[in-house]
Amino acid sequence: MKQNKKDKFYEELVASVKEDFIKRREERRGLEQQWNLNINYLLGNQHAEIAPDGQVREEDSYYYWQNKNVYNQIAPIIETRLAKLSRVRPMMSVRAASGEDCDLKAAKIASDLLDATAGRVELDSVISKATLWSETLGTAFYKIMWNGDKGKQLGEINGASVKEGDVDVIALSPFEVFPDSLFREEISDLKSIIHARAVSVDDIYMIYGQRVDGEDIDVFSLSPTKSGAIGSLNKVSSGVVHDSALVIERYERPSKDYPNGRVVTIAGDKLLNVSELPYINGVDGARDLPFVKQTSINQAGMFYGSSIIERLIPLQRAYNAVKNRKHEFLNRISMGVVAVEEGSIDTDELTEEGLQPGKVIVYRQGSTPPQIMPSPSVPIDFTYEEERLANEFVTISGVSEISRHSAVPTSATSGIALQLLIEQDETRLSATAENIRKAVKSVAKHIIRLFRQFAKDTRVMKIAGKGRKAELFYYNASDLSSDDVVFDTDNELSSTPAQKKNAVLEILSTGILAGKDGMLTAHTKAKILDILGYGSLDNVNDLATLHTARAAEENLSFSSRDVTVEEYDDHELHLNEHTRYLISGEITGRDSQKIKERAIKHLREHKKFINQNQSAHINDLVI
Repeated sequence: MKQNKKDKFYEELVASVKEDFIKRREERRGLEQQWNLNINYLLGNQHAEIAPDGQVREEDSYYYWQNKNVYNQIAPIIETRLAKLSRVRPMMSVRAASGEDCDLKAAKIASDLLDATAGRVELDSVISKATLWSETLGTAFYKIMWNGDKGKQLGEINGASVKEGDVDVIALSPFEVFPDSLFREEISDLKSIIHARAVSVDDIYMIYGQRVDGEDIDVFSLSPTKSGAIGSLNKVSSGVVHDSALVIERYERPSKDYPNGRVVTIAGDKLLNVSELPYINGVDGARDLPFVKQTSINQAGMFYGSSIIERLIPLQRAYNAVKNRKHEFLNRISMGVVAVEEGSIDTDELTEEGLQPGKVIVYRQGSTPPQIMPSPSVPIDFTYEEERLANEFVTISGVSEISRHSAVPTSATSGIALQLLIEQDETRLSATAENIRKAVKSVAKHIIRLFRQFAKDTRVMKIAGKGRKAELFYYNASDLSSDDVVFDTDNELSSTPAQKKNAVLEILSTGILAGKDGMLTAHTKAKILDILGYGSLDNVNDLATLHTARAAEENLSFSSRDVTVEEYDDHELHLNEHTRYLISGEITGRDSQKIKERAIKHLREHKKFINQNQSAHINDLVI
């Protein structure tokens, strides 16, 4: 009896989630059709329209002879925007909770962890994919998860490998994400969110251990389709996947009934999993939804953002119409319209072959010979309208002819005027760029909080350290006490790389970066070469950098063993680096005393070499 109640509860839960999903899908059906229209116009299928039945279909021609060519202005505009937004890759660091050494060390470890993880999960590629979705449809999402099957292998249990785990960051299209309300602007305002996607039945069995029936599913509408059917005009017809099932995950925020939140996962009529929210990824150690939203253009009071394509579609329709009517007029002029007296010639032959040069026309004796009707020249209004629409593309999109065509406007006759035009281009994109930076900052916080939750045991991380050498350091969850992520760079669109380089060269020419002796320090030189893009040059024959990097590696080795002092070491540099390590507060943990003893022992060996060298030098002077 108890088992029957449990089964009934599960059945009701599955039915509840399915009903909730269908309701949310129907509520935003209009938005989905607009997204489909955006994709069609971007890909060049620009005779599409939303029919009264809500489907995206191709509009019919009034006459069979009408031109239906497409002159795609939307694609180069989006490509230009994506190229500019690809520069938005903010460098981030973690701000220390206080000025104490332990907090400073924790902030440094978290910053290095962010940098290393971003490279490992290829965060740049994920951001680019999300930005493509947000520019096309107005909104994109990041899902930040912990993957226990990634990372370094620790061993085996019952023949299965056990790994230390790592973060996964994936970009999601808005087609897959369903909020509980379309009128809550932020994810933090939602009570629940649904992530639905088409997954092959084999993958479902591998992940959840349950068999479900497969079918053909449209990945855009997330609804079953008939085998072989496309269902809409969308040119991405391969969006239909076969032998798959719709997996629906409903993430519920912590509530009175579920203090740790809840995740319900279903596929078909089967319950795959029920659990609490898996990640402590919220503020102050709370469990939260593992999603981050990124929008192109914010809409007041709306959850989903809008795309610039929505504003360009009416303009693109008008532009295509003007160009096609203009070409039809030119065709009339070049081909001509022939007037023929009825019964005077074989009109079928004339219709098929036209009036090619040298054609002999035989007409009935006594009748009027065929003649080409006079055609007026192309009205200048066509040209005026075409130019006006081209200018409106610039006005609406914010992408000028400088960016789109690499052409200088005839109205700009000075360098200052060109610079102002370029700055105006960047200003129109600054709001979108800030949305990307805001999303990336939230992703970074999620990453740190996931490592704080799951990296309980001591881990080793490799980073690019001093002297461009790979450095290893140890950390665990207790070292990630701060997740106050801040940007190390301003908005990347505010200045181009060339402008930054010129600014550095101008500052360098003033001499304010030089030391008391009028020379640049090695550290300053390395920073300048980095900015100019020649960071590798500072290591050529730079023994001081190499010795400092070697001493830093030795500092890490003190945690596990004694380190031998070599005769070829630069003992002064090593002495300074080891002394800094001892007084910086970086040595923590239960083995800190042993580490200090090894470091002090090593330090004394360096001092012996220094004293021996000084004694030898004095003896040479006496002799």
